[in-house]
Amino acid sequence: RKKPLSVRVADGRIVKGLAGVTTPLAVAQSLRLKGVLVSKVNGELQELGRPLDSDCELQLLGFDTAEGKQTAWRTGACVLGGVLEGHFGAVVCREGTSEFGLFSDFILDKKHKEEWEKEQAELRRRDHRRIGTDQELFFFNEVSPGSCFFLPKGAHIYNTLTDFIKSEYRARGFTEVVTPTLYSTALWERSGHWEHYSDNMFTVTSEGSQTYALKPMNCPAHCLMFEQRVRSWRELPMRWADFGALHRNELSGALGGLTRVRRFCQDDAHIFCAPEQLEEEIVSCLDFVRKVYQVFGFSFHCLLSTRPTPCLGEAEQWDNAEQQLMRGLEQFGERWDLNPGDGAFYGPKIDIQIKDAIGRQHQCATIQLDFQLPIRFDLHYVGPVMIHRAVLGSLERMIAILAENFGGKWPLWLSPVQVLVIPVGGNNESYGREVVRQFHEAGFMVDMNDDQSGTLNKKIRSAQLAQYNYIFVVGDKECESGTVSVRSRGGKQLGRRPTEEVLMSLTLLKNTRSNQDEF
Repeated sequence: RKKPLSVRVADGRIVKGLAGVTTPLAVAQSLRLKGVLVSKVNGELQELGRPLDSDCELQLLGFDTAEGKQTAWRTGACVLGGVLEGHFGAVVCREGTSEFGLFSDFILDKKHKEEWEKEQAELRRRDHRRIGTDQELFFFNEVSPGSCFFLPKGAHIYNTLTDFIKSEYRARGFTEVVTPTLYSTALWERSGHWEHYSDNMFTVTSEGSQTYALKPMNCPAHCLMFEQRVRSWRELPMRWADFGALHRNELSGALGGLTRVRRFCQDDAHIFCAPEQLEEEIVSCLDFVRKVYQVFGFSFHCLLSTRPTPCLGEAEQWDNAEQQLMRGLEQFGERWDLNPGDGAFYGPKIDIQIKDAIGRQHQCATIQLDFQLPIRFDLHYVGPVMIHRAVLGSLERMIAILAENFGGKWPLWLSPVQVLVIPVGGNNESYGREVVRQFHEAGFMVDMNDDQSGTLNKKIRSAQLAQYNYIFVVGDKECESGTVSVRSRGGKQLGRRPTEEVLMSLTLLKNTRSNQDEF
């Protein structure tokens, strides 16, 4: 026989029911409530169709609540994923919600990708106002889920981003180092990674049955470098940055485009310092993050992630390390929150999170304190402290976030398509090629459209759709006067200007890493 139960709803009314039979949905129907999406049973979220077990307090939540919105969007994301898989032959990599709505990241095989591209091209041909290049899709490689190919010359974005961050590291006293990709498992056992992280590592066994692993991080390699000789306190702090490839055997369900991949590069750096230098170094790392994120226009907030279970080391060491990071955050002066139990197994950390264009949170920069690796590697001057830190984190993930943030409209300094020269007629091609040469030698990504079949207006429109930052039209008057007629990708005509003047202005705009389109 089913046990009776009493359900108290938000307005104080009591609804009678049976344990194991009555559901929140049944309660909502008995009260004639519409638009209910999810429930809270004694403060805990519960789906509407799950039976109630005992007497309880019940809240019935609609779309006007945060919990109701997230429930609706999660359901919508699942439906969208089903449509993509069932009707477009896609493979859904990741689906979920943000504070703004729902999303679904997916892979299209070659056949369906080509069909999709033809549909988009036809839509643009019929009415370019409906589909703009700010809606261009980034298609993910069907051969290797989690990898990606993006816009032509996309390598320029990667290289420019790498050059930018490397120059910032040099300015802050870091030395770039390069370490091997493959190490014996003896190193990972010594560092503690084998015990805590081996399931996420790619291994290789040699003919002599010796097992090696591709490095998922650089910290043990940097410890080997530090221990090569006795270090003096005068050498501290030592700051090393390593941009080599890392490999992590992520679960296939966790992969998503460029945001989580199995092979990636990271601006991975480590600081060896004395305990009394620690607070200053932490604040310096945080200032570094703020400076770089301001360039991209990102706002961010910090999380202090504390001791997980299990972890290495003594409780007293963890308490001291967490207090050091807390003092650094207080001195930094930006908003931060506590994130209990989410530290690395070797020490607490500060995670810096940013939002992408659709509101999804991404953890990119990190500052991790480590008392354990110096002990495990018996590092001396006398017990140095090790700081693990990254500003961009995975470069691939950062490129994905930036692609969505800029909507394909890359600022000049990052853009893979910076300048397009359009000669008006064949007589002006020679001068057009001279302009291309000048800008190419100055370090710009510059192309020329010398197709004789298209009209000038069509060429200009095509360049705007391709997101060239600037379009130079050169005709007879420009050839005679040594000028170019400049247009921005937004359609603004900037007039006929001396080529040297334009070169100087764009060089300044690029070097200052401005996100503005006008000069």
